[in-house]
Amino acid sequence: MLSGRHILLIIGGGIAAYKSLELIRRYQDAGAQVTPILTRAGSEFVTPLSVSALAGRKVHQDLFDLTAEAEMGHIELSRAADLVVVAPATADLMGKMAAGLANDLASTLLMATDKPVLLAPAMNVKMWDHPATQRNLATLKTDGILFVGPEEGGMACGEFGAGRMAEVPQIIEATASALASGPMSGKHVIVTSGPTHEPIDPVRYIANRSSGAQGTAIARALAALGADVTFITGPADVPAPEGVRVVAVTTAREMADAVDAALPAQAAVFAAAVADWRVTSASDRKIKKTAGGLPVLEFAENTDILARVSQMTEGRPALVVGFAAETDDVIANATAKRARKMCDWIVANDVSPETGIMGGGENAVTIISENGADSWPRMDKTQVAQRLAQLMSDALA
Repeated sequence: MLSGRHILLIIGGGIAAYKSLELIRRYQDAGAQVTPILTRAGSEFVTPLSVSALAGRKVHQDLFDLTAEAEMGHIELSRAADLVVVAPATADLMGKMAAGLANDLASTLLMATDKPVLLAPAMNVKMWDHPATQRNLATLKTDGILFVGPEEGGMACGEFGAGRMAEVPQIIEATASALASGPMSGKHVIVTSGPTHEPIDPVRYIANRSSGAQGTAIARALAALGADVTFITGPADVPAPEGVRVVAVTTAREMADAVDAALPAQAAVFAAAVADWRVTSASDRKIKKTAGGLPVLEFAENTDILARVSQMTEGRPALVVGFAAETDDVIANATAKRARKMCDWIVANDVSPETGIMGGGENAVTIISENGADSWPRMDKTQVAQRLAQLMSDALA
């Protein structure tokens, strides 16, 4: 999602500046380019050498760099990036922005940019709560400035409260959201993914064979189109995508509760392989083998999440997409499932062992809708996700 994007990172003065080093690393891991701006106060906490080494680029500090300013370097810097991130954003920087001051490189760039600006405030709790800071916060929000954090917690000064800079993963997620502009902007989409694990005892469980790769790719593709994605995942084999709201669950009941909590939404994609049944009374101790024979397990049916959301009378998403993993009569079974569940689309695929699709990197799907069946050629799961996301975008336009 951040791949190929250019971020102008302004590092303000404060103990939280050390997090900026990890932030640079994480941006680069995601494929983004980072141009660092280090304020004079920021250089008291992190060195230009360490910032430059991590970013792989020159660190800019001085507004009056004669070589750069001969070409209006501060204007060029402010316009070349896709997003300006200030982390940490001090009370001083926020005050300058709110008042329209521009007396150093950082504040001049913030005044000159025509790109979105994301602030990650960090300061003492009393400074954060001060009426002047709160006035500046209100002004900046009115001006369209984006914020992530601050968080509550213990501070280097020994006090406790609001003012801690957001953690790096939160800033990465906020960055992805700030950069997400596209046809799905402003639309909330729920995506479920991965298997569920239904416990038998503390060491055994019932599950489906799902890696979570397809659901993860769908969440990533929707976010890339600008959607606000709530990603509800069971214990998957693949890491959750960045730039989406992640809710980790284990059982089908936990997944159902998470879906309820995430509603309302404009669309929902139920890609998770939810276990149909659970053991009614899971043991809190490991069940031992005995000479008396096999244990008797009683089962109960789990909530049908797809059917329940599809059949909502109020607050139903405009587009509900289900999945049908079949081993025979794929189109017939998927068509019947769509009618039974009352969802809008079913993404059907053949998961017979010989296909290698379950747990593999490719998929071959058929989209079942009121218009019939549209079979796609076998392709990478990322390509399937991108094509499905675009189809959803067109349907919701």
